[in-house]
Amino acid sequence: MARSLRPRRSDDLGLRRALSDRLLPALVGAMIFLAALTLAGAEAASALAQHWHSGAASMVMVQVPRPEAHTGTQTRAAAVTAVLSSMPSVATARRLPADEIAALLRPWLGEDPSSLSLPLPAVFEVTLAAPAATAALDAAVTQAAPGSMVERNGAWLTRLADLARSLQACAALALLVVVFVATSVVAVATRAGLAARRDSIEIVHSLGASDTLIARQFAGRITALVLSGAVVGLVVSIPVLLSLATLSAPFQPPAAAAPAAPGALLGVLPPLLWVALAGLPVAAAVIGWVTAQATVRGWLARLP
Repeated sequence: MARSLRPRRSDDLGLRRALSDRLLPALVGAMIFLAALTLAGAEAASALAQHWHSGAASMVMVQVPRPEAHTGTQTRAAAVTAVLSSMPSVATARRLPADEIAALLRPWLGEDPSSLSLPLPAVFEVTLAAPAATAALDAAVTQAAPGSMVERNGAWLTRLADLARSLQACAALALLVVVFVATSVVAVATRAGLAARRDSIEIVHSLGASDTLIARQFAGRITALVLSGAVVGLVVSIPVLLSLATLSAPFQPPAAAAPAAPGALLGVLPPLLWVALAGLPVAAAVIGWVTAQATVRGWLARLP
C-alpha cells in the first residue's frame, strides 16, 4: 500500500536540489556544440578530398614543344589537337592562349617571357572522362607529336590525401577530448551530488536500500540533465553548420549550384552527417548513465 501511494517520479534522495539543472546541461550543451562542429569538419575534409581527387585525377596538362614544326602535312600542335578531339576518353580539351602561358611563366621568366626569344610550347588543358585513360592519352599524344609530355597531378593528389587524413585525425582526437571532458564533468557533478546528499544516502543505505537503487536514481537524474543539455547544444549547432556549409559548400561538387529553395537548405549537409549529429545526444546520454553508475557504485563501495 505504501509503495502504491508513492508518486511515480518520487525524489527520495532530493537529487533535484543536489544536482543543478543549469550548470551541467550548459556544459554538456557546449561540448555537444563542439562535437557537432568537429564531426562536420571531419566529414567536410573527407568530402573535399574526394572532390579534389576526382577533379585533379581527371585533369592533365599536355605540353607540345615546337608546336609550329610540321609532322607530315600538319603542325605538331594541330596533330595533337586532332588526337585529343578524336579520343572518346577526353571530355574537354582546350589550348591555352599565349597570354595565359606567359602568366604561368612570369614568376620564373619575368614580365615578358616572349622577350627572351624562347620557343614556348603549346599547352593543352585536358579533362578526362576517366582518370585511368591517362596512359592511353600519353601514348596517343607521343605518337602524334614525339617529345610531347603529359603532366599528371600525382604529387598533389598524395599531398591532398595526406592533408585530409591529418584533418580527420585531428577531428578524431578532438572528439576523444570532448568525450574525456564530458565524462569528467559528469563524474564531478555526480560526486558533488553525493557529497550534498551524503547523510540521506547513508541513512537509506543503512536501512537496506541497495546500491543498484541508489545508483539508478543518480544515473536517471544525471542522464536527464545530460540529455536536455545535449539536445539544446545540437539545436544551436545546426543553424551554424547550415550557414557554414552554405557559404563554403564543402560537401558539394565544385560545379554544383547553391540550393535555391529554402527547403533544399537541409540538403547542404550529407545524410551520413545528419545521422551522426542525431546520435550525439544518445551518445551523451549513454556517457552520463555509465559514468554516473560507475561513480555512485564506487562511492558506495567505500561506505562503512
